[in-house]
Amino acid sequence: MSSNGSTPEQLEADIARQREALAETVDALHQRLDVKSRARGKAAELKGRATTADGSPRPDLLAGAALAAVLVVALVVWRRRR
Repeated sequence: MSSNGSTPEQLEADIARQREALAETVDALHQRLDVKSRARGKAAELKGRATTADGSPRPDLLAGAALAAVLVVALVVWRRRR
């Protein structure tokens, strides 16, 4: 028996729990620091929000993009004529 009253079996079980907790912590840190997979996930999320269920672009976003393009062209033409 050890000096703190723990049996070897209790110490081994405690070490096993600590190893498991450490492994979970390392996995969580790895996931947070894996920039490439986080970027892929964010891109997939944005693509999902920008497309309909069948994968085609959402009409309201197409209309917004077309309006933005028209405004940019109009601004360029207006600035050149000034």
